[in-house]
Amino acid sequence: MTAGQISGDALIEQTETPMQTAIRKADVLLEALGWIRQFRDRHVVIKLGGSALEETAAIRQFLTDVIFMETVGARPILIHGGGKAINAAMSTAGITPRWVQGRRYTDEQTLEIVTKTLAGEICGSLVEEIERQGGDAVGFSYLTVNVLKGKQLFLPNPGGEPIDLGRVGEVTDIDRDVLLTACRGGRIPVLPSVALDEQGDRLNVNADTAAAAVARLIQADKLMFLSDVPGIFLDRKDPSTLQSHLTAARCRELIADGTIDAGMVPKVEAALEALAAGVKKVHIIDARIPHSVLLEIYSNRGIGTEIVP
Repeated sequence: MTAGQISGDALIEQTETPMQTAIRKADVLLEALGWIRQFRDRHVVIKLGGSALEETAAIRQFLTDVIFMETVGARPILIHGGGKAINAAMSTAGITPRWVQGRRYTDEQTLEIVTKTLAGEICGSLVEEIERQGGDAVGFSYLTVNVLKGKQLFLPNPGGEPIDLGRVGEVTDIDRDVLLTACRGGRIPVLPSVALDEQGDRLNVNADTAAAAVARLIQADKLMFLSDVPGIFLDRKDPSTLQSHLTAARCRELIADGTIDAGMVPKVEAALEALAAGVKKVHIIDARIPHSVLLEIYSNRGIGTEIVP
């Protein structure tokens, strides 16, 4: 949805009669009806990250949409990162971030900042806002009830030797019973991207890969990546090249030729893993667009990029 479309909708409301406005809104509800039925009792994993987390108004509206989803029968699960907030906290502490192959090198001092920011601050604020709006949410982390289980992650260097990333991990399993029981009880789970290993030690996990792992392990119907980008472009300088629909095979081609690059690569690779494990669709959408989640799920015109097997 463009700014022109939004202003056009506002213009329609100004020129139509109250009865016409009511009828148009009823038509929207009827369009949504089929989609509401389709996603009743279905799990939708939503990863929230990027600059969207910095925009308070956008986050409040997004959480309103998530409450709507739960109210009409879907079972949303939120997983969040918080890279910009972590960078700010590290800067305050006088620590310079170090990156290795796109991952934040995580020593013990960095780990304290990462986990405190994610589990102690961002997760709690999202839960509080959902409850302030009348929803029911629960934060699952090492501070409350842990759901994400993991192991330390080692990436290979060009020679094939493992690179030590510090306390960086990947999700290997989840506590399905805790997570699904919360969903069945009408609660919205909120999970920071922090896992515990077999020894109970914390691991800093990439939020995209954590969300994909959860979606894979519960066989979610949809996995949605909400960030500050509208989707996948063939040319990021040309908005008309936004791809609304891609297959997994086409995504691999775009990664291989460098069209998909930088931070989009781990996001898309995580999406492909989730699709291969049975997740039906993955969506990459812009959280800053009003009601982007609802438009993607409950309307005939989606936004962003959807990736299918």
